[in-house]
Amino acid sequence: MINVSDQHAPRSLIVTLYGAYGRRFPGPVPVAELIRLLAAVGVDAPSVRSSVSRLKRRGLLLPARTAEGAAGYELSPDARQLLEDGDRRVYATAPPGDEGWVLAVFSVPESERQKRHVLRSRLAGLGFGTAAPGVWIAPARLYEETRHTLQRLRLEPYVDLFRGEHLGFAPTVESVARWWDLAAVAKEHEAFLDRHGPVLQAWQRRADTPPEEAYRDYLLALDSWRHLPYIDPGLPAHLLPADWPGVRSAGVFHALDERLREAGAGFAGTTRL
Repeated sequence: MINVSDQHAPRSLIVTLYGAYGRRFPGPVPVAELIRLLAAVGVDAPSVRSSVSRLKRRGLLLPARTAEGAAGYELSPDARQLLEDGDRRVYATAPPGDEGWVLAVFSVPESERQKRHVLRSRLAGLGFGTAAPGVWIAPARLYEETRHTLQRLRLEPYVDLFRGEHLGFAPTVESVARWWDLAAVAKEHEAFLDRHGPVLQAWQRRADTPPEEAYRDYLLALDSWRHLPYIDPGLPAHLLPADWPGVRSAGVFHALDERLREAGAGFAGTTRL
């Protein structure tokens, strides 16, 4: 059994819950529902309340009343944009093509060095690799999400974005190995496989799909998986080492998604009509 406290932070699980099911609620998610749904994955009520407070301070959750007058929380516009951008990565099933690159070239004055740190950490969090000091690179399909992120953080005055292709001098496959730590990325995929591969195998041996069990296993798998498409920028296969574990980890996640997501909606109370 997965030790939730070791591998899944309550705040991350709340974001994952909203991404998987919270957007299906007709209005704000009642606080009582958040507590019930997080209890199913081992998070106690005080941890839910403190994590919700942090997400509220970050501007991701907004307090609101349900139609029945109960206290609840809804996603802010910024949070909805974050989740919609994330959907394209998290649920992507097509293998990435060779669509070129987006370059982020930035310069931040020394008097604003804190913004330089934020900018670097956000670009890394979006999956950018470092081509040179002040020059970061990612597959071109990440342009829109990068633009949204920089605008939301008001960092766009410091950055120029370019789109193009790599023309040399080193072969692109060699350059990619400098721009990203592919060994570290591979370890993250292997860790996902170790945690959730056996979960998929157990479900494949079953004919039934009880909603609460499906919800629990799906939410934990999604919480682990949704970070991976940001650690792994999704490079074309010909630029990656042979037997890249990202192919296998994606297969495990999508199989769990297909088997468990809608069954889990029954427990979450968001079954589509």
